[in-house]
Amino acid sequence: MNQFEVTDNNLAADVERAPSPYVPPLQRTAGQPEPIAAHGGLSYMAFDRDGDAGTAVALADAIAEIAAGESQRVIDMIDKAPPGPIKTKWGLGFRDYDECVKYIRQSNSLKAPPGGLALPLPYTVHERPSYSVVPSNALWRDPARADIAAILRKNEQGNRRRDLFFPQVMRDARRIGEYYPGLSPNSAECMDKLGLSLAHLESKCTNFYDSAEVERVFYPEIEKLLLDFFPDATDALVYNHDIFDKDYKGDRTEDQDAKNPGVNANYANLVHNDLNDNSGRVRCRELLTKNLRNFGRTQHYTEEEADAKMSRRFMSINLAKPMETIEQYPFVLCAWPSFADQPYINNYRIYDDRVGETTRFTYRPNHEWYWFPQQKPTEVSMLKCYDSVTDGSVSRWSFHTACVDPTAPANARCRRNVVVRSFVFF
Repeated sequence: MNQFEVTDNNLAADVERAPSPYVPPLQRTAGQPEPIAAHGGLSYMAFDRDGDAGTAVALADAIAEIAAGESQRVIDMIDKAPPGPIKTKWGLGFRDYDECVKYIRQSNSLKAPPGGLALPLPYTVHERPSYSVVPSNALWRDPARADIAAILRKNEQGNRRRDLFFPQVMRDARRIGEYYPGLSPNSAECMDKLGLSLAHLESKCTNFYDSAEVERVFYPEIEKLLLDFFPDATDALVYNHDIFDKDYKGDRTEDQDAKNPGVNANYANLVHNDLNDNSGRVRCRELLTKNLRNFGRTQHYTEEEADAKMSRRFMSINLAKPMETIEQYPFVLCAWPSFADQPYINNYRIYDDRVGETTRFTYRPNHEWYWFPQQKPTEVSMLKCYDSVTDGSVSRWSFHTACVDPTAPANARCRRNVVVRSFVFF
């Protein structure tokens, strides 16, 4: 059964219900392979039942994926491999960060350019779609489903055991013009070509731990920055943010109802992207028509108005601003041309009312990585998470991760920054 048959059958069965679920077409980039995804990449919105956005089917698929045993076989392969590097079909991977650092230092082929850095990055080695049930899902608190919760919890605890460290070289993103003559990292052209760029901002926000002040002061500043950065844009919407501070001593509690993301103690230490062909469109439409999990300006679009707005080009951009000069756990970004022909691997994040889709990637030695050494509080790094243009003329997204800088001093301060998520419309 192909994508259109599944969608048609679903709509026929639910024709009496209004409004009908929004099922985005899978719009792959020209020349890109099919994704490694459930149901051929079809959005779980196609399996909506009584407004559940396909979450029941996603949970059933998660259990079936675990039962198939492939994820455990990957863990067993890593655990049973002899000491030392593990030979994979992509190259040598390492279970241990320090072991990978030692390999890099002894290698004659991994030489960092000026301003660059050679270091280990964590990639998945599991080429199957994966599932994660978010902490807010009611399943975790439902006694009737305790057995299912136990299975899912054990699987999620094994997620990191399916990753390996691979050696990569960082380039200094401020020197992009040396690698692409005439291309400035501070330009919309750089975002179009590479999926990443750098902007300047002197924010008037005084307390980034105060979510109300961030929304009141910082969100409008970022929206103005985006409209100035992309002169052809007509509208920008900042819709949420996260605070990262490993050493924060205050209350970290998240409160979605109060639009407070809390304070993250952990950095996303895995090569990934936040959106994909489906979730870029779904996330945009649920913001415009439902105002769903929107910390920013309230949206009141009808379905028809949202469709018209999304019929033109739109992008999702993440922007990261340090609170102080970054010394450790820098944010690193990969340029689109170096992985444009690589299939992404779907990770499904199951909420009570939606199934988010993020993506993971396996290692390639030619991935083109950038970082901003000693990124200053006035420097805002920007990465593309989604672009609706699919003809290959522009980048669709970047992928990214946090990493440990092996050259930083032992007493280096961990990254303190704010990350905002936005949509830009043209």
